Amino acid sequence: MTYHLPAGKALGGPYAVDVTPEKAGWGHSSLRILELPPGGAHSFDTGDSEWIVVPLSGGCTVAAGDDFGRETFELQGRADVFSGVSDFAYVPRDARATVTSTGGGRFALTGARCTRRLPARYGPASEVPVELRGTGNCSRQVNNFGAAGVFECDKLIAVEVITPGGNWSSFPPHKHDEHRPGEESVLEEIYYFEFAGHDGVPGLGYQRVSPSGPGRDTDVLAEVRDGDVVLIPDGWHGPSMATPGHHMYYLNVMAGPEAERAWLICDHPDHAWVRGTWPDQPVDPRLPLYTAPETSV
Repeated sequence: MTYHLPAGKALGGPYAVDVTPEKAGWGHSSLRILELPPGGAHSFDTGDSEWIVVPLSGGCTVAAGDDFGRETFELQGRADVFSGVSDFAYVPRDARATVTSTGGGRFALTGARCTRRLPARYGPASEVPVELRGTGNCSRQVNNFGAAGVFECDKLIAVEVITPGGNWSSFPPHKHDEHRPGEESVLEEIYYFEFAGHDGVPGLGYQRVSPSGPGRDTDVLAEVRDGDVVLIPDGWHGPSMATPGHHMYYLNVMAGPEAERAWLICDHPDHAWVRGTWPDQPVDPRLPLYTAPETSV
């Protein structure tokens, strides 16, 4: 199994990235990156999965429905992932969805197989919690738009992480590949990367995943660039390292078989002590790059 998919290696039909449970070799998590030209449109059946459509650049209209009704949501979106929080739309399973964009753009479709059919809904940017996690060179920003306990889904968990150039995130390395009630949940995870360039030079970073035990042997040390994907079925993941001068963005998509939708993690025992150093250091002054708007536009 190839766990690092460089840009262009996860193409599928109309999608620049098309990761399905079948392609990933697991049971729940999906990610599609849809690129639309000005005036472009794309329709898809949600099937057995729930989806959140979140703009990476540009705005769009998301329409979703079935034989009994249809909802339409106007997403303002954003210029790019380093310029602001985006609004988003939730599309339920067993529906037909259409994404249209007057100005064109790139849109992430984060998905998870599920059993409950929840209503289609709009998520305003103003209600996205922006969290600063870690301190010092472990400082990063988390946009918790689809986090458990923030926005209701059946199985899907999705968040955005921005790591300033030179910093480490997903650190201490952690895992969520064992069912231990109240302590750790089983979640398949997808990382999708973008980077801020500098004077026309594209950014890059590095991602590490290491085996966490017998039968959990995912092993990745990858140089990652714009549009790259890393699949994490199991294992200790982290650090995610941003090279100096280039901010790193990644979109995390998670889902799994647990009855409770929860992000419960276990830190690597060799590095867990790092968390204890955070209270003695300031948060990187470059953060937050931005905050959620006070009201919806």
